This record gives sequence, C-alpha cells and structure tokens, in this order.
Amino acid sequence: MTNERTIIPAASELFFDSTSPRETALAALLEQIMGVYSVSDEEKPLTDMVEAFLTKQPHLTVCRHGDTLVASTDFGRGQRVILAGHLDTVPVIDNFPPRWLDPAADLAETSGEVEPGVAKVRHDVAAKTAPGARVMWGRGATDMKASDAVMLYLAATLTQANAKADLTYVFYDHEEVVAEKNGLRKVVEAHPDWIEGDFAIIGEPTNCGIEGGCNGTMRFDVVAHGVAAHSARAWMGRNAIHAAADILTRLNAYEPQDIEVDGLVYREGLNATLISGGKGTNVIPDECRVHVNYRFAPDKSLPEAKALMMGADAGAQLGNGEHVATGGVFEGYGIEMKDESPSARPGLSSPLAASLAALVKERTGRDPLAKLGWTDVARFAILGIPAVNLGAGDPLLAHKHDEQVPESDLALMADLLQTWLCR
Repeated sequence: MTNERTIIPAASELFFDSTSPRETALAALLEQIMGVYSVSDEEKPLTDMVEAFLTKQPHLTVCRHGDTLVASTDFGRGQRVILAGHLDTVPVIDNFPPRWLDPAADLAETSGEVEPGVAKVRHDVAAKTAPGARVMWGRGATDMKASDAVMLYLAATLTQANAKADLTYVFYDHEEVVAEKNGLRKVVEAHPDWIEGDFAIIGEPTNCGIEGGCNGTMRFDVVAHGVAAHSARAWMGRNAIHAAADILTRLNAYEPQDIEVDGLVYREGLNATLISGGKGTNVIPDECRVHVNYRFAPDKSLPEAKALMMGADAGAQLGNGEHVATGGVFEGYGIEMKDESPSARPGLSSPLAASLAALVKERTGRDPLAKLGWTDVARFAILGIPAVNLGAGDPLLAHKHDEQVPESDLALMADLLQTWLCR
C-alpha cells in the first residue's frame, strides 16, 4: 500500500491559485474534487463546492437546477462552445479515499489489473505517464473528475482577454444512472435556453483524443414464465428458471457487429447483466427475469434498435409494464423496458469539430475514433448541436476498481482546449 500521507482528505471548498503553474493548478483542483465522495445520489456536497468556485469567477453567470450547474460567459463572440462534465461517479469498490501514486515507487508487481483496495500504478498507465508525473488513483479519477478539473481550470482562466468564443460550462449530476435522473436532461427540459451553442465537448475519458458520436443503449428484462409448484412435486409446475436457458442460448448465439458510420467503426454488444428468479428454496419458480443491455451503433434509431430485439409492434415502452416480443432476438418472451437512450452520429462534419480534430492530430498524432459507450453527446445531437467526446484518462479504466489517471493527461487536455479556444 502507499504511504498514508498520500491519502487525500475531503476539502470543504475549492482553492485555486491563479499564480500557480498550470500543471500545479490542475493537480490541486483534481486532488480537491477527488477527495469529495460523489457517487450518484450524493453529488450535492461537490456541486455546492463547484458552484461556490464558479460564482467567484467575475466573467461567469452561474445558474443552478437541482444539482446541475450552468456557467456562461457573455464576451459577445460570434460562436459559443459548451464544455460539459458529470460530477457523479459509479459506486466505490475499495477505491476511496483517493491517493496520489508515484509510478516509480508504487508500480504494481505484475501487469494487468490490480487487486481491489490495493493502490498501485498499473503498468499500462505507467507506460504513458510523463516523466516525473504522478498518478491519481481512486473512484472517479478517469470517469470523469480528471476532465472536470480541466474544465474548472478553463472556467477560471479563459476570460474576455484570451477566449475567441463564448463559453458555457455544464457540471451535472446523475449521469451514471438511469436516463430519467440525468441532470443534463432535466436542465434541457426545464431551461433549454441555458444549453444553447454551436458546438459541445463532453469530457468523457478518451486518452485526450477525439471520440465521435456514441452507441445507443437500452436495458430491458426478458421474462420467462412458468407455473409454481412444490419442488417435491415438480411435475405439477413448470420451471421458469429452466425455461430461461433458451434466453441465454439466444444471447450466446448473438454475434456483435462492427458497423461503420461516417468513417468511424462502432462495435455493438448484447449482454445479460443480471438474472433473478425464484421465491423459495422448495418452490418451482413461476418467473425468471434476465436483464439485458443492448448497445447499438448510430446507424440505428431507437425504434429500429428496439425492433431488432423485440419486433416493431411489441409495444414495450418505459413504464408501461410487460409486453410480448412479436419478433426480433427475443420473440415470444415478455419484455419490460427499464432504460433507453438514443445513439449519436459522429458529428465531425462541423467546422469547429474539424478544426479541433486537426489540432488533436497535430499535437498527438491521433485520428478520431468511435465512442463505444453511451454519452451525453446524444442529448446535444437531439438539440442539433454537434458534439464530440474529448477527455483525460483511459476509457478502458472507467468504472474499474483500479481506476487511475496520470496527471500529465490533465496537462495535455488543458493544452489542447486552451490552444483551440484561444486561437
């Protein structure tokens, strides 16, 4: 384990020294927000801190809706860029409180994952950490407090004197849970005038490259029905758990597709993530539910994706209970929708996206990639605002128990955005 002095305590307010070197200021902001526990439903303390920080910036007008903050400039520029990041994290897995690690002194003994609760630097992270830079370990480091720290830094340092576009910063809650709780969604519905712009950047982790668009996602229960009976007289019933074997067979038979959209390749996925059934140890179960997550490429609308799973006329919608699948992968089984969000096309055709992509290519050598997870670029797409994902940290480490990010990633993200927004 690392030295106890590296454990980061929770701060009561965000401190920012405008005279500090950029790398020092970024690390300080990350350290402070990492120390605040902000698992979904518990974002308020961090939101309060961020609100106080933004309110201190004289060039920003700050509005709040629930635990979502929108801070905007009024420089009178001809274009407006939105920078958005969520403040919540997924639940902790022995990875809170966070710690600073030294890649030289705290390197894991072997490559691959590090055991839960063991604060060590992964070999793959150490390999791309700049010489002399530390690594932040802990829940939310990658997804997405590193990017939040960069956006807070930009909010304090991009002013009338240097910014070439007006800016809107959005820090929102409940991104990591069901769509109906999403803070950005609620603000768009309640105050659409707060979220107006010509281009948006979501700070989801991308290794500081551009990831365009996103896969859509839907979650639903596939329900197998049976007849309850005493397990000593099983012939009097019909076992729903046994019947669910066919659901798993269909899932195993599904082959994920790689689909090209506007030059980017999106990989789809169809997976069972939960299974439940049975009411007693001596009762033949009359119901078994397999919870399924379908990630679909942006060549499909939400209705088209649902039709592939359950048929075009199944009638299953959020909140309307169970309906029988009339076609698709799960034809014949009950379907109960739990969550759904549309996909988004890459959005790289706008001049602002093209200029940002050119800068990223120039500085990093990286071409845009497809975003395989769902992100809020889809919400901006619905609003007609082109949007991309660009953020610090490795997306493959998001939600993992050994989540971590090199502090050099923050410097790179800040350099890219500061250069682009001040040109």
